[in-house]
Amino acid sequence: MGFIALVFVLTMLIGVPIAFVLGSSALYYFFFFGKMPLDMIGQKLYAGCDNFVLLAIYFFILAGELMNRAKITDALIDFSKILVGKIPGALAQVNIVVSVFFAGITGSGVADTAAIGSVLIPAMKKEGYTAEYATAVTVASSVIGPIIPPSVVMVIYSMATGTSVGALFAAGFIPGIAIALSLMVLSLYYAIKYKHPRRTENMTFKQVATTIRKSLVALLCPVVLVGGIFSGRFTPTEAAAIACFYAMVAGLFILRTLTFKDVLESFLKAAISGSVILLIISTAALFGQFMALERVPSHMARIILSITHNKYTFLLLVNVLLIFMGMIMETGASVILLAPILVPIALQLGIHPIHFALVMLVNLNIGLSTPPVGVCLFAAAPIAGLSLEKISKAVLPFILAEIAALLLLTYIPELVLFIPRALGYVQ
Repeated sequence: MGFIALVFVLTMLIGVPIAFVLGSSALYYFFFFGKMPLDMIGQKLYAGCDNFVLLAIYFFILAGELMNRAKITDALIDFSKILVGKIPGALAQVNIVVSVFFAGITGSGVADTAAIGSVLIPAMKKEGYTAEYATAVTVASSVIGPIIPPSVVMVIYSMATGTSVGALFAAGFIPGIAIALSLMVLSLYYAIKYKHPRRTENMTFKQVATTIRKSLVALLCPVVLVGGIFSGRFTPTEAAAIACFYAMVAGLFILRTLTFKDVLESFLKAAISGSVILLIISTAALFGQFMALERVPSHMARIILSITHNKYTFLLLVNVLLIFMGMIMETGASVILLAPILVPIALQLGIHPIHFALVMLVNLNIGLSTPPVGVCLFAAAPIAGLSLEKISKAVLPFILAEIAALLLLTYIPELVLFIPRALGYVQ
């Protein structure tokens, strides 16, 4: 065990991609300790991603790519300006609100950062916001993307634990909005303190009607997706495929902002991104086999239960652990490795599985904006022309606001369970 931990830590420290960290650690174990026939390794890697539900990952990524290339972002920004354009620090508020709407289309924090940041970071700088502040707002609000459904990481969690995807999607709405509200309150504080600009002129009825009409194409996508899943009309995987069809029809024939070249490039980008995720899932399955053979989950359970049998203390310890893991490891890999260990302990302590799922997912998604592995930081840096160090410093207050919202979600379970209970997923 000690040697395996050393291999794992060393490969992480030298910057090896997480898929190869997991794979090399597991292979070292099987080669030198021989607890599984070597000809079974390939079968285990294949079995790790041989799951129909995982097709949804490709389709959601593809739908997000198509929507990005169709310039759906512009319509969502204009619609958000109607809602919050007169609040002090209007563009910062727009940045956060448009992330909420965009989350219902892509389910990806990185896509959110790239699409919204490329438009709003330059716009905010032009209106007098500092580059650091504009980038920090963009990066922090991108965390909302994988929390509000549809969400790629929720699909991965469902595959790892057997939890209903529909229940996870239903549980994601209030946590996503809670994160957004925490960021909006902090942005309002900064706007009043530093006298950030806001819109002073009134929009005419014609302008409002035109903006809403243009935004409907984008806003209907999450309605079709989520409504179809919750009504039982189609599964999450089928919903993801329908989202792709909807995005192509909208971009090619309604908005006419998408070309067939864009469609082909979107397929290529989705294939590459999805393959990376599935490679992580495959190697994590092999690593999970090693943990099962060495009974790591049961050892971890004994250690944690020796510290406390109080579920509130356990949740606090989990928060600390997951925020740290979110800082150093990719979100999907963390879910696959940690969920099978932590979920049985949570159930033993009487914590509802859907509540614990969202606590875990919100925790790890905050890691998207935290150094050193926060992928949204890397996506925003070239757009803003800033170093990673400057962005990391500027985003810290927003991360603290998100953690405050996380603590509310952790200790008030009904905030997570209200919608799943209303829809019949929770008794």
